[in-house]
Amino acid sequence: MKALIQRVTSASVQVDGQTIGKIGQGIVVLLGITRTDTEKEVDYVLEKVVNCRIFPGDNPLSDFDKSLLDIQGGLLIVSQFTLYGNLKKGRRPDFAEAAKPETAEKLYNLFVQKARQKQDLKVAAGQFKAHMEVGLTNDGPVTIMIES
Repeated sequence: MKALIQRVTSASVQVDGQTIGKIGQGIVVLLGITRTDTEKEVDYVLEKVVNCRIFPGDNPLSDFDKSLLDIQGGLLIVSQFTLYGNLKKGRRPDFAEAAKPETAEKLYNLFVQKARQKQDLKVAAGQFKAHMEVGLTNDGPVTIMIES
């Protein structure tokens, strides 16, 4: 499982011109699921995402003191199978490592469900297998890859 996370001041996701998810300060997660992932990876990656210290705290010399849970920020989760695109051969990405849609959807929905169970966290999500438009204002910019 891969989670490309971005610290944002705001973000939203649209499907067919309609906003289906929106957050203020927080993290956007582009979530890629591979064919070997299980619930264990969901738990591991989610804990890393919500507890990673990438927000400024009281110390003006450090931009990395507080976690998403500490600031009670928003979390926008978007399914992103293309994180497993491989361009080692040719020019067209090979997605052989990505999970099959039925497996990926189950684990994506589980990730969203478990995130929504976290206290003091506003969770928004994209729509699995939909063509989405994701808009965000990257803060920093801060972008980090988390892998299980």
